[in-house]
Amino acid sequence: MEQGRAREDVRPAYACAATPPETRVPGQARGEHTHGGPAAPSAVRRHSVRGQVLDALRAALVDGELTPGEVYSAPALGARLGVSATPVREAMQQLASEGAVEVVPNRGFRVSARGPRELAELAEVRALIEVPVMLRLARTLPAGAWGALRPLAEATVAAAAVGDRASYAESDRAFHRAVLALAGNEQLVAVADDLHRRSQWPLAGSPVTRRADLLADAAEHTALLDALVAGDLTVVQSLVREHFTGGDG
Repeated sequence: MEQGRAREDVRPAYACAATPPETRVPGQARGEHTHGGPAAPSAVRRHSVRGQVLDALRAALVDGELTPGEVYSAPALGARLGVSATPVREAMQQLASEGAVEVVPNRGFRVSARGPRELAELAEVRALIEVPVMLRLARTLPAGAWGALRPLAEATVAAAAVGDRASYAESDRAFHRAVLALAGNEQLVAVADDLHRRSQWPLAGSPVTRRADLLADAAEHTALLDALVAGDLTVVQSLVREHFTGGDG
C-alpha cells in the first residue's frame, strides 16, 4: 500500500525554467522585504527549505519525474525548484542514505534503478514483519480500537480518486504506520516504514502506477480495516498477503 504536503512553495523538480530563478526561501513573495520584522533563525529557515525540497524530490521520485539511472546535479535541480543548491544537496544526501539515489562524484546524484526482484524481496520482508503483527492485533484489540484509522483509510481513497501518486504514497504509509503503532513498538514502525517507502520507488523502465491500480490498492485498505473491526483473521491474513504480493502495498 503505498501525502497534504508542504511543497506548494517549491516548484516541481521537472519544471523547466528559461533562466535560473532568484534564490529565495519558499513562501516569500518576489520583491518581498524581510527586514520589517524579526528575522527567523537561519537554522530554522534552512531546515524548513530542506524539508520542502526533500518532500518535492520524494514526490518526483514516486511520480516518475526523476528517471531511474539518470544523473541530476544539485544546481540544476535547485534552479528548477527556485532554491539554492545547498538544500538540494542536503535533501539528496538524505535520499542517498535511504537508497533512493547514489552519489556520483563531481556530477551529482544518480536515481537508483531497481528491478522486479528487489521489489519482490521488499514485499516479502514487509509481509514477514507486518502480517504477524496485524494478525496479533486483530486477535487482541477490541473493535472500537480501529475507529481512529478510518479517516486514514479514506485519505488513501481520496488520493487515489484524483490519481495523485505522491499524496497516495504518503497517505498509504500513514495508514500502515497507524496500524503498526497499535502494537506499541516504535522500532518496528520505523523499520516497516523505511521498507514501505523503498517499495514505493518506481521500477526502471516501468510506467508509473495507474489511477485504477491506486483505487484498487486503496480499496484493500478499507476492506482490511473492515476485517480488523470484525476480527476476521482469515480475511485479514488473506488481504494483507495479497496487498504485499500485489506490489504497491
